[in-house]
Order: sequence, then C-alpha cells, then structure tokens
Amino acid sequence: MTAQKTFLLPDLGEGLPDATIVEWFVKEGDTIRLDEPLVSMETAKAVVEVPSPVSGKVLRLAGGPGDVIVTGTMLAEFEIDPSLPQRAEGQETGHHHGAGSPAPSDGGKVVASDDGGAISAAAAPAPKGEPRADAGTVVGAMQSSDAVRSEQAVAVGGVKAMPAVRALARKLGVDLARVRPSGADGVVTMDDVKRAAAEGAAPPAAAPVRAADRAAPPAPAAARSTLSQSGRPMRTQPPGVAASGQPEQLKGVRRNMARVMADAHAKVVPTTLVDDADLHAWIGKQDITARLVRAIVAACKTVPALNAWFDGDTLTRTLHPHVDIGIAVDTDDGLFVPALRNADMLDARGVREGINRLRAQVEERTIPASELSGYTISLSNFGMFAGRYATPVVVPPCVAIVGAGKLSHDVVAVMGGIEVHRRLPISLTFDHRACTGGEAARFLKALLDDMALPQ
Repeated sequence: MTAQKTFLLPDLGEGLPDATIVEWFVKEGDTIRLDEPLVSMETAKAVVEVPSPVSGKVLRLAGGPGDVIVTGTMLAEFEIDPSLPQRAEGQETGHHHGAGSPAPSDGGKVVASDDGGAISAAAAPAPKGEPRADAGTVVGAMQSSDAVRSEQAVAVGGVKAMPAVRALARKLGVDLARVRPSGADGVVTMDDVKRAAAEGAAPPAAAPVRAADRAAPPAPAAARSTLSQSGRPMRTQPPGVAASGQPEQLKGVRRNMARVMADAHAKVVPTTLVDDADLHAWIGKQDITARLVRAIVAACKTVPALNAWFDGDTLTRTLHPHVDIGIAVDTDDGLFVPALRNADMLDARGVREGINRLRAQVEERTIPASELSGYTISLSNFGMFAGRYATPVVVPPCVAIVGAGKLSHDVVAVMGGIEVHRRLPISLTFDHRACTGGEAARFLKALLDDMALPQ
C-alpha cells in the first residue's frame, strides 16, 4: 500500500496563528522532490518559502492564493514515492510537518548544511560556516546560523524571483513572465516589478471569457441618485441598512495588526500628555526624525521609568539600560514597527542610516522577524502626513510611545511682543499602571528641552 503524508502548516515564526498563501509552486498531480519549493506564504512579518517535507506526488492542496491557512491545519497531502530521496527519521528538522511525523531523536535540534538540503549529524561540522540548531521558525531543511542570509530566487514558470518579489508582483498585477530582469543570473528584482507596474507594460494575461459569460453579460449598475424619477429629493437609507461593498478578510500584516491592537486595548491603561516642541532656536537644516530619536534617548536617561517593559499579570517592571526605539513604518500592507537598536549609542548620521536601512527592508519585506520586536519604547512620526496631536497605541510590554505631529508655524507670545516660531506637536501616551503622571510629565519636559536646543 502506498504511504501518504499529510503536511500541516508549521509555525512560520514566533507563534503566529496563521499565514496567507501567496503562490503555489506545484499543482495537484505534480511530482515534487524533498526540499523543493512547495509554496510561498505571507505571515505578519515576511513572505516565507515553504519547502516540501517529502518526495512524491501532490494529492491535495489546501486552497489558493489569498486563502488564510491556520497553523497546524492541513497545507498539502502527498503520496510518498519510495524511489525518490526521503528524509530519514533522524533527519527531522524539529517541526511537526504532519500527522504521524516522528519526533527527532536529538531533542528537536538539528544542524543544517550551509549548502541547503543536506543535514549533517549534530556533532559533525557542516561544509561551510558555523551553523547552529534549527531556530524553530522555518520549515524543511532550511539552514540556520548566526549570519544574515539572503533569500534564494526560485525559478517558477521559467522566471527567477524571490517570494517577496512574487508577492509584490501579484499585488501590483504584474505578470513576471513579461518583466525584463535586471538581477544577477536573470533574477527579477523589486525594482523591476515596480518599474513594470509604473510603465503599465506587464499586466497579467486576461482570463479567457467563457461562452456563457458572453451570452449573458452582467447588467450595468444603476446610477446612484438622491432624486426620485420626478426629480424630487427622496430620503435615503442610513449606511448600515444596505452595505454596498463586499467583506474583505484581513490577511498578513493587517491581520496581525488587528490582533496586536485588540490585545493592547485589553491590556493597557493608556493616558496621553500633549505639548509643543519649540524649534525656533534651531540652526540650519536639521533631520527632525534624528532629533526626535536623540530627544527620546535624553528623556529615557532622565526618566528611565518610561523606557521599560511591564507585565500586567505579575505586576513586574523591567527598566532597560539601553534604548531600542520602535519606529512605526506605514505601508500599503499595514503597519510595521522595526527596532532601531542601541539608539543611545548612535549619532545623527547613524540614526538616519539605521532608519533608512529598516525602511528599505520593510518595503522589500526582507526584514528579519527578530527586528520587529524587542524595542523598549516607540516613536510614531504621523505628522509626516497630517495631524497635530494623537493618542498612539502602547503595545505591551512597552509602557510608552511618542507621537510627533505636523510641523507648524505658530504665533508665540514673548516678552515685549509676539513672534512666529516653528513648533512640533508632541503626544506622549503611557501605561498608567507602570508609571505615574509626574514621571510622564518629567519625561515629556526632558524631551521638549532637548528638542529646543540649537543643534
């Protein structure tokens, strides 16, 4: 009797409850070999390529692009081909890939070759580098080490591209087969896809029209009007009576953002203080974001209570000697908050280079999951778009977030008359369980004092 394998969606990183299918690299009935690309999945943090756990025939796939798959549920079913390479029981990667998968004999730790695919014994060094035990956040025989590694471009349909590039192409409606690659070895890059989308030169091929569709075209929607046929105004229904749009299931980053915001709302007791930073004394052109980072660092040194983590279950507080600032980055996919590490050790140039690097990694969806957590305080520079004051959301375990509003020129009363000063609205939201109003006010004053310095 031919053995079958049910492959359950593993945890793709940090306990995420689900992931969204971006693109299948196979279809039902295809034969796939061990560790060949099976599917790319979008999580709240990245686009992850999932390799096949076995060699054999694909019997069933759990949904199509855009479908959300819950962690631990069926992702694919295979008919195992014993004539093709299979992973031995002693070569498990530490993930439970499906029902009946045996546990690894070494306690869940494996060592993977830097070449990918080949697994060496725990005591034997791999051919290159110094790999370590599987981190438990990827699947298949994917390598894990202390070095930062780049994704591998996968050839599907004759086109080489990384999973994140394929996800962007799908989102922008670009047919990768019609994009001219500029990367090494003919790899399609992010810039290639963006350029094609901007030029409108590579739209996806139109789906064939069925005869039934041609025979019965949909009737055009009636034009909306608040006038009756006699031309008199008529009463319209409130928006809640008849919804005109279609429900859209949140996926990927937005799905995780919704969970994080709900969790923060349930666990934090937020209070907000607002004031304006007076920039009248500034000399020359300066980087406002870099100055905000410097001012936050100065305030954290003055009042460490807001550069802290708080555990509401055990009522314990952890004060941090270093300052890692979470920088809110707005994207079309949702909100990312990468961490600017050791901000208290960086000068203005280092801050700007760090922020630029994080933004580029977020836009390309190549930022490591470890860089999206672990910050000690947050900054939301929402004033780049609009708005003066806000109540930014404090995400546990942090206890504070600084919001910067839109720069303005205000009339200020001074001794002997009035002047026009540049001022930056500042909003400080803090968890009132973890720090007092006096601590928050002193923190805000220290921040404003640093912002007011000439340079």
